[in-house]
Amino acid sequence: MSDTKDTIDYSKTLYLPQTDFPMRAGLPEKEPETVARWQEIGLYKKLREDAKGREKFVLHDGPPYANGNIHIGHALNKILKDVITRSFQMRGYDSNYVPGWDCHGLPIEWKIEEAYRAKGQNKDEVEINEFRRQCREFAQGWIDVQTKEFQRLGIEGDFENPYTTMAFHAEARIAGELLKIAKSGQLYRGSKPVMWSVVERTALAEAEVEYHEVQSDTVWVKFPVKFVVRDGPEMTDLLDACVVIWTTTPWTIPGNRGISFSSRLEYGLYEVVEATNDFGPRVGEKLLFAKRLAEECAAKAKLSLKLMRDLDPSELAGVTCTHPLARLGYDFLVPLLDGDHVTDDAGTGFVHTAPGHGREDFDAWMEKSRELEARGISAKIPFTVGDDGFYTDEAPGFGPSAEGGAARVMDDNGKKGDANDRVIKALIDADMLFARGRIKHDYPHSWRSKKPVIFRNTPQWFVYMDKDLGNPSSGPSGHLLPSGEKGEAAASGDASALNGDKAAARGLSVPSPQGGEGQGEGGDTLRTRALKAIDNTRFVPAGGKNRLRGMIENRPDWVLSRQRAWGVPICVFADKAGNVLVDDAVNARILEAFEAEGADAWFAEGARERFLGDRANEEWDMVTDILDVWFDSGSTHTFTLEDRPDLKWPADVYLEGSDQHRGWFHSSLLEGCATRGRAPYNTVITHGFTMDEHGRKMSKSLGNTVVPQDVMKKSGADILRLWVMTTDYWDDQRLGDQIIKTNVDSYRKLRNTLRWMLGTLAHDQGEEIALTDMPELERLMLHRLSELDALVRKGYDDFDFKRITRALNDFANIELSAFYFDVRKDALYCDAPSSLRRRAALHVIRKLFDCLVTWLAPMLPFTMDEAWLSRNPNAVSVHLEQFPDVPAEWKDDGLAARWEKIRAVRTVVTGALEIERREKRIGSSLEAAPIVYVDDETLLAALDGRDFEEICITSAITIKAGKGPEDAFRLREVADVAVVPALATGTKCARSWRVTEDVGSDPDYPDVSARDAAALRELAALAG
Repeated sequence: MSDTKDTIDYSKTLYLPQTDFPMRAGLPEKEPETVARWQEIGLYKKLREDAKGREKFVLHDGPPYANGNIHIGHALNKILKDVITRSFQMRGYDSNYVPGWDCHGLPIEWKIEEAYRAKGQNKDEVEINEFRRQCREFAQGWIDVQTKEFQRLGIEGDFENPYTTMAFHAEARIAGELLKIAKSGQLYRGSKPVMWSVVERTALAEAEVEYHEVQSDTVWVKFPVKFVVRDGPEMTDLLDACVVIWTTTPWTIPGNRGISFSSRLEYGLYEVVEATNDFGPRVGEKLLFAKRLAEECAAKAKLSLKLMRDLDPSELAGVTCTHPLARLGYDFLVPLLDGDHVTDDAGTGFVHTAPGHGREDFDAWMEKSRELEARGISAKIPFTVGDDGFYTDEAPGFGPSAEGGAARVMDDNGKKGDANDRVIKALIDADMLFARGRIKHDYPHSWRSKKPVIFRNTPQWFVYMDKDLGNPSSGPSGHLLPSGEKGEAAASGDASALNGDKAAARGLSVPSPQGGEGQGEGGDTLRTRALKAIDNTRFVPAGGKNRLRGMIENRPDWVLSRQRAWGVPICVFADKAGNVLVDDAVNARILEAFEAEGADAWFAEGARERFLGDRANEEWDMVTDILDVWFDSGSTHTFTLEDRPDLKWPADVYLEGSDQHRGWFHSSLLEGCATRGRAPYNTVITHGFTMDEHGRKMSKSLGNTVVPQDVMKKSGADILRLWVMTTDYWDDQRLGDQIIKTNVDSYRKLRNTLRWMLGTLAHDQGEEIALTDMPELERLMLHRLSELDALVRKGYDDFDFKRITRALNDFANIELSAFYFDVRKDALYCDAPSSLRRRAALHVIRKLFDCLVTWLAPMLPFTMDEAWLSRNPNAVSVHLEQFPDVPAEWKDDGLAARWEKIRAVRTVVTGALEIERREKRIGSSLEAAPIVYVDDETLLAALDGRDFEEICITSAITIKAGKGPEDAFRLREVADVAVVPALATGTKCARSWRVTEDVGSDPDYPDVSARDAAALRELAALAG
């Protein structure tokens, strides 16, 4: 057969890779086809059927708002959730993902109002249930849009039966949770300063507020001392002095009722000795300041001060002032109150206290209210500003009856009104302005309208944080009224008309109607329950625990009411004093109607009479406020986890952005603790926010936003998912064109690895090779699978996806493509069909493929499903598979330690050969036969008996003990190995390209090596 070379095409005798799995992924075109296929085969239902009887793992979906296209934050969030649910499903759990949507509240209502305004229409002229119908339709439209967008991301879940807060059953359950709270005595009507959006005409929770820098007017205002009462002689030198306060909200001066100081600070009585301003203090005036701040204040007013004497805190406690605008009708006494919130970091050391316009002011006032009443000072908190931002008649000189009409703090567009200017002018006219200025500072804004908010005293519905729930006799009927009158006091804002338990919540000792002491912060309260629940919850990352704990420790009572139209109403009846009707029959009628008709039933004509029944003639008012949307979302655990048999309560995981410590995590915790005594979750996972590549916040104005739809259209959803998997998602992440390109490159390498395995496995007969019969290299790969199996499972348990991705990428690129596959290509392509080495390699590559594809399936669902079906064309989907069981016997630490030494020596050889290729002294490593000097007995022992030329992919190799010549190639990290390059001797095999001395030893195949000749003979026998 001397003409063999001319007649045989050796490429056809090789086991070269064969696959239809394309090198170019074409994800933007292929992924939508995969989504359609999953829907066509009913993948979600098949997952549920396969999981029947398994232990449930439930990740409860935090509902996004149904009011627009998804953004990159939605994509990050949903991908993380999908990876978690898929990973547990593929590890033996029934991991059912039920998506949900938040449908009520201002985000949607605001959109409908915008449409009305654009048409010049007034929302208030539309029948309320017609308006609510439009809100419902708007929300449903965006649910449909977002459903398709989430599915395009590869999210698998029950999109045919999601939960929505506007479903009739959901609205009934939300109302039922409220009624439980009311029945337990935790719900009360109070008067308290809340953050109020003039633009949106509603109270806002802290979670609905963001802070932006603004420039504000600042004023230093004089309060004349009226009298001083203290133990001992009266200090007459204070009677013609003024206490000076500083504020950044001049418009709150009409609401001032007190001045706070701190007994921990040093104060002094000062005299003006020089003044240059046209207005303000004159020489000889006496003023009170904190000593640390006096000179700074003097500089603001362009005057000089002289310290007359130090002031004792006991003197300040006895000081009472008159209001600086007394001549306009503010003819009441202004007491000084000792407060822990007062510092000498800025201002004057005296804090203007308007209890209707600030939480600390309110707390300080409430703490002293009974003492003030005993001194003959009214504790009434005024309503100086209406919901429209105009002053009311309780702001004399600035309200509707004032000359020029009512001043306004803020207009409907969020712009500053004339209130500041008119108050400042009045102060100047009264000679009570010490100084004025401007300051830049962070100020709360509504996160929806992006407009500033104000603090204003309003009647609202609250849930106690510190009411002892173990004391049923201390119910919502216990109002402490100074005059013994019920009725108007609570509604008008009288601080003393608040529930006695409310005062207890502020740390006071207040007699209950039955006598005895209020419970304060001890006992079984919503706060103590929530803090205990936090301690029993796992947080990922762990720092989330302290963040949420700090918020719960310091939060005020929970404000539930909003003055809007679209949402679940606070469906209770109350009398004039705010006492809630607790009647099981009434509540049953309400819930039955909501279940059948939705919350619209509350607003229907005749609803009061319908629900009250035979009590309709009693004096019960129907509350028309709606529930804060956070109460809705905080109640979702009831009508999803509890009410769906395919889920369970509590959830294993809640996962949202870190802002939800003050949002959904927070409200769910409070709702669960209020009604069930514990949180509705066992684990809380938080992710950060996505910045651009330079670490800047994404914004349309900067043009640096990344839109997930654009990424999917250009690169594919799996690229976006790979980015999520490679980020430290617990912190803020970065995303931009270059980062996407990096992930595309990483994906391409991984895809090519899968493609090579698929091509190689085209020749696999499915033969199982006993572990004891395998070559060491194959056993090493199985050992690495054993190690990776533990890492992958722990990574999914720890929700540490970056660790998994990094480990599997490194394994695929470094250990497989650049090492194992490279080493074994010769055997896989050229060995005879009967070769144990070849058959064992195929066995191991089959295991490698099964493990890698299933491990990566939760992360890259499109690509891994494509790869799996390419290998298993009769399968339904990789997502119906389980992670392979990895036998314990695969683990072999001794073998791994030995091969670590072998590979260390190999790195020196490949380094030397790389230089030879670069210098064009060889074309490929198969042309080389290097001499390897090893001056380390342990390394020599590791190499003993191994086919090191095969491992180094050379045609021959010589190993010698010793240091080797000085000019040998060395690597610093493997100091005891030296390599001298040399060319292989012999003839290049026409089939395998190895250079050997035995080419031509078989006369039937004169141009191939003996190994290749034997393989050709075996192949010919099989073919014949």
